[in-house]
Amino acid sequence: MMQLNLSKPICFFDLETTGTNVAKDRIVEISILKIFPNGNRESKTWLVNPEMEIPAEVIAVHGITNEKVANEPTFKDLSKEIYQIIKDSDLGGFNSDRFDIPLLAEEMLRAGIDFDMKNTVSVDVQTIFHKMEKRTLGAAYKFYCGKNLDDAHSAAADTKATYEVLLAQLERYPELDNNIKKLSVFTTRKQSLDFAGFIGINEDNEPIFAFGKHKGVTVDEVLEKEPGYFGWLLNADFPLYTKKVLTQIKLSKLNNKLT
Repeated sequence: MMQLNLSKPICFFDLETTGTNVAKDRIVEISILKIFPNGNRESKTWLVNPEMEIPAEVIAVHGITNEKVANEPTFKDLSKEIYQIIKDSDLGGFNSDRFDIPLLAEEMLRAGIDFDMKNTVSVDVQTIFHKMEKRTLGAAYKFYCGKNLDDAHSAAADTKATYEVLLAQLERYPELDNNIKKLSVFTTRKQSLDFAGFIGINEDNEPIFAFGKHKGVTVDEVLEKEPGYFGWLLNADFPLYTKKVLTQIKLSKLNNKLT
């Protein structure tokens, strides 16, 4: 079987959650498959008490009931252990750039862990699939690996299938580089500083708002002309990671003024 060409570990991970709202929903199961540059691997799966009700329509998808997680640890209880596993690694997943990574970041920040992607790249296997073939993880697994994903929506099965799909993609498409940084570039949809895509980057590499009444305007200009907007954003229902990025921009602007 083909090996991933790694300069540092990569953690493939999958979340089952209470829903699809990155700012509000919580993790009920997390599975991590860590691949080391020497080919060694370790995997771990946790059930998580989300500290909120899991809606019936979501239970119908992943089968994790409120009773099943009632006595499990909260994400805050598990956060340090999970962070220890992923902090030295790049990240991989299926639809992870748009969902799993943003939601994991929210949970980490909520738990008081200063989660940051500055020195980490991510590979979204779904994007490679969509760019190369256009289609679910089950279909990708059948197409690339010739196997049925019998246990779909079990985090451990989905995680293992995602890893196997990436290896099969690298074998199928010689034009894809077996290099995590290059795969990350290939799977990045659009340039943004936060996961949710609220803070973009213009041609001059300056942070800009990518939504609302200031769409396309630099963050610096808005902070200058309408300082109250920043306060409103911090109190509004935006993802914690977006607020963290905005705070970093504001602080660096402040430091530049002081120096």
